Amino acid sequence: MSAPAPSPLAIVDAEPLPRQDEVLTDAALAFVAELHRRFTPRRDELLARRGERRAEIARTSTLDFLPETEAVRVDDTWKVAPAPAALDDRRVEITGPTDRKMTVNALNSGARIWLADFEDASAPTWENVVTGQLNLIDAYTRNIDFTDPKSGKSYALKPAEELATVVTRPRGWHLDERHLQLDGTPVPGALVDFGLYFFHNAQRLIDLGKGPYFYLPKTESYLEARLWNEIFVFAQDYVGIPQGTVRATVLIETITAAYEMEEILYELRDHASGLNAGRWDYLFSIVKNFRDGGSKFVLPDRNLVTMTAPFMRAYTELLVRTCHKRGAHAIGGMAAFIPSRRDAEVNKVAFEKVKADKDREAGDGFDGSWVAHPDLVPIAMASFDAVLGDRPNQKDRLREDVSVAAGDLIAVDTLDAKPSYDGLRNAVAVGIRYIEAWLRGMGAVAIFNLMEDAATAEISRSQIWQWINADVVFENGEHATADLARKVAAEELTSIRAEIGDEAFETGKWQQAHDLLLQVSLDQDYADFLTLPAYEQLR
Repeated sequence: MSAPAPSPLAIVDAEPLPRQDEVLTDAALAFVAELHRRFTPRRDELLARRGERRAEIARTSTLDFLPETEAVRVDDTWKVAPAPAALDDRRVEITGPTDRKMTVNALNSGARIWLADFEDASAPTWENVVTGQLNLIDAYTRNIDFTDPKSGKSYALKPAEELATVVTRPRGWHLDERHLQLDGTPVPGALVDFGLYFFHNAQRLIDLGKGPYFYLPKTESYLEARLWNEIFVFAQDYVGIPQGTVRATVLIETITAAYEMEEILYELRDHASGLNAGRWDYLFSIVKNFRDGGSKFVLPDRNLVTMTAPFMRAYTELLVRTCHKRGAHAIGGMAAFIPSRRDAEVNKVAFEKVKADKDREAGDGFDGSWVAHPDLVPIAMASFDAVLGDRPNQKDRLREDVSVAAGDLIAVDTLDAKPSYDGLRNAVAVGIRYIEAWLRGMGAVAIFNLMEDAATAEISRSQIWQWINADVVFENGEHATADLARKVAAEELTSIRAEIGDEAFETGKWQQAHDLLLQVSLDQDYADFLTLPAYEQLR
């Protein structure tokens, strides 16, 4: 008697979408199901390990480089695989979700790389998950020209040689995709996003002279990087492409990963192309992991934590040194400013800040950096052109002058800035406005001239939580309390209603967003990720 056929993936609680059959083919779903069977059990173990490590940090209030992996760090002989031609020059990268308009605009933006984002810049509605995949397929087959029904403006791709190279970011390990299940168990969102994209596009990208390239988010340890490497090895064999075709850039956006940069590159060395300094999630991770550590770990208003703060500088300098020592690209942080169409003075001041930021990164040895808007591409490009000239990167700058001790990365108390009452108001305002848009299916949202994504919402709610639990006293004499947060949130809701009108307020998800922000900001049981309870409400 033959063995029963593997259970097919079930599409659960999802309305059929136009053209979904082009993405959710039997062969593609069989591949995702096989990824799930092989790798989800290890994913589950590594998520449990995160909790154990967090408990250890709560007990010790410290972190250090790992003694058990010292041999990897002291061995100067290993390097990551050489960069493929399409990833050798990464001087400007633009980020954004995979909706149709963004896909065309990002590819046409003049940036060398587009981070096509299924993670923090995308609310994972079923429509966004499926149509995002479809838009990338259409882009590679040049079937994505379209006209915006609202503005009447037409969008079309430039010639192939002028388009950005795509690096796709799947969801983090913590998020499941409830609409795809195997025997009643949801498939991890990371495996859905990676699996569908890889299956449909790996060979197509090779034929275009590129390849399946990925950004790996929210990584917390070298063991999580090892899991991704195992997935890449299996996937390349499954579809019959050469080992080493996949390339991955890892976001160093958790405090624990900052202590394991070399080990992360080592685990992925046949598939690694670089590391990225993910600013907002990094601050969120510090708050999350050291939330029991007392006043010395209390962060001030997020806008006061600049990249020149000593502990942030230690992080970025160590990242550049680590990458270049191992032959990998070092990619800098986000310029989140969104130009105003109405206020030239706002633009002037912001553009000067962006230029200073990118000048500093290029001067420090970074090989490229991120922007959130096409208008910022020329500014960032000029900063890196001035340092790189015709060279594709500056990996030859080994930064052997950099020496970072374990304590330098968590020396939060070297900051002079303190939390402020205005900082609380801003955290509440950004949190409510972002969550409301996310619940409507928008993951990248312009708020107060900044492009906000899930990472900025995480730092907002984490700071509210931290300030209350640390009994912070603001400059006006008020204590950070749950009652004060409720008062500020109520005032913000009233302000939003006055700003947008009753009808728009009632048709939005403002009360729901207000309630969710307070839930994740005030509960003593700190939620690991805001997006977990938010996903339960996403329809």
